[in-house]
Amino acid sequence: MSDVEVEVGSSSETTPVQEVDRVNIRFAGDSGDGMQLTGNRFTQETALSGNDLRTFPDYPAEIRAPAGTLAGVSAFQISFSSHAIHTAGDAPDVLVAMNPAALAANLKDLKDGGTLILNSAQFTKRNLEKAGYSANPIEDESLKAYKLHSIDITGMTTKALEDTGLTTKIMDRCKNFFALGVTLWLYNRSFDSTVEWIGKKFGKKPELVEANTKVLKAGYYYGETAEIFDGRFEVKKAPITEGVYRNINGNSSLAMGFVAASMKANRDLFLGSYPITPASTILHELARYKAYGVKTFQAEDEIAAVCAAVGASFGGALAITTTSGPGLALKAEAIGLAVMTELPLVAINVQRGGPSTGLPTKTEQSDLLQGLYGRNGEAPMPVLACASPADAFETAYEAARIALKYMTPVLLLSDGYIANGTEPWKLPDPDKLIPIETFSWTDPETFQPYSRNPETLARPWVTPGTPKMEHRLGGLEKAHLTGGVSYDPHNHEMMIRMRDEKVKRVTEEIPATAIEGGDSGELLIVGWGSTYGVILGAAANLRAQGRKVSCIHLRYLNPLPPDLKEVFSRFDQVVVAEMNLGQLAMILRAETLVDIKKITKVQGQPFKESEIVGKATEIMGGKSTSPFLLKTLENIIEGPLAQAEKPVH
Repeated sequence: MSDVEVEVGSSSETTPVQEVDRVNIRFAGDSGDGMQLTGNRFTQETALSGNDLRTFPDYPAEIRAPAGTLAGVSAFQISFSSHAIHTAGDAPDVLVAMNPAALAANLKDLKDGGTLILNSAQFTKRNLEKAGYSANPIEDESLKAYKLHSIDITGMTTKALEDTGLTTKIMDRCKNFFALGVTLWLYNRSFDSTVEWIGKKFGKKPELVEANTKVLKAGYYYGETAEIFDGRFEVKKAPITEGVYRNINGNSSLAMGFVAASMKANRDLFLGSYPITPASTILHELARYKAYGVKTFQAEDEIAAVCAAVGASFGGALAITTTSGPGLALKAEAIGLAVMTELPLVAINVQRGGPSTGLPTKTEQSDLLQGLYGRNGEAPMPVLACASPADAFETAYEAARIALKYMTPVLLLSDGYIANGTEPWKLPDPDKLIPIETFSWTDPETFQPYSRNPETLARPWVTPGTPKMEHRLGGLEKAHLTGGVSYDPHNHEMMIRMRDEKVKRVTEEIPATAIEGGDSGELLIVGWGSTYGVILGAAANLRAQGRKVSCIHLRYLNPLPPDLKEVFSRFDQVVVAEMNLGQLAMILRAETLVDIKKITKVQGQPFKESEIVGKATEIMGGKSTSPFLLKTLENIIEGPLAQAEKPVH
């Protein structure tokens, strides 16, 4: 963080402005306090200011936990910078806490000396007790390590709206805009885009347009006139390649990737889905694209959803199905049907904390083994994982391309962090997208449903009802060429090996593994999914300390890149960092016979860069690579459980 004092144009010309190169802000409050909206609006204004940014929404699973409790705390962290960044940041520089529970849940993460903005009106005896405080932290000097700004946000909001005639309940709902206004002023952001957004969002209720706009400006000008802050902060524009950008989350990016693939393949896009967090918004997003031939079907359950997608694929559509963790388990049999019928299908699993219904709104990477092996019989299928919200577009397009070219179901793994997080995304040039091939057949005289493309081993995709090319499909084993039902032992083994070989030939699509950092060295950090940004940052951090550390990130998880073993051989040690107990590490050990180390974390929260740096340093120092938090069973029993929070129910 640089410390250059500059004066910028503003209505507060006497307020000192400090230039900084990166800031992390976390907004936290009760789930009804509008923290996600506040964070999103701050993000939008930041994007328009030209910074690079990443966001991390973190909200409770409870639809409405008891107000003021730890279980109901909702948070939104944004990191923005004058240079390229890849994560939402580790510790926040600023914490905005709208009640005691939000403070209790998030204070441990705030940097020493960080800025703390509290809504003092909510620090009542009852709310303090709900959060587990025996004394008011605003008054007992327990927060003296921070730059504390105790503001009566609720009272200021009420005062700003006292002549509007609104009820107290409605006025209270506007207080998040006061907090937003204060932070926009503090970081020299405009509020113009938000004022315009309020007009559109609440256009049918002019009284709310007026109220929210008035409170937003009240917060902004409070920051300017109250003189409670030492100064403001300025984050310069980041150098960004020219182009048209939008701020995008992973699920929207996935949806647009599939729409692009369907347009390139000249096929309608069909989504069969059953709502489940955090995958549901893919369905919401695709429902907006009817004009592009997109058909969305909300089924009565996961099984119906995937079976409808298999049927749509038989009918000639680019078919996809979306789900999360436990939903993928329910889809397993129908995905096996797609393997047997050799129909293109993309199943998207936006992973969340498990097992069972687990942690519905929290992120995890623990469905890898289920994705690779969670079907009966020998049922191989390509498995890809996206690395970031922007990368989700390219991964969706690639998954669809492979499914159509090889006539196979493909599993695409995302996770909650990618699904809900956002980053700037440069709109791609449609003309530069890789062409999508399909293996069709037009000659009825030579048509056989299970003949093969000699290059890809794909069978021909013929739309049902095509004259003289009628054919049947089903889950029973298929006879080579004719596709009739066959119980012949030798045919069964041949078809098993044929389907396996078809997936292996996807290896031809995989480019050479890209290494970030030197081509050899002390340590290679391997990751997949949403660990991309944090691994990239950790490796760069360690290189800045003089260590020879590089990293790679895998999009193709089945088949694996063919050059992995050779890449691994150039490093003294190889470690996989993943949010499970070591699933990819186990696979890489088996496939390469390299002594893979592992850094694991299963807390429903993404890695912090400092955590990867710390563990990697220990590994290079020859220390044990024990589980991330808990070293022994005794630690489990005597440690964290003794400090566990009260259950929600």
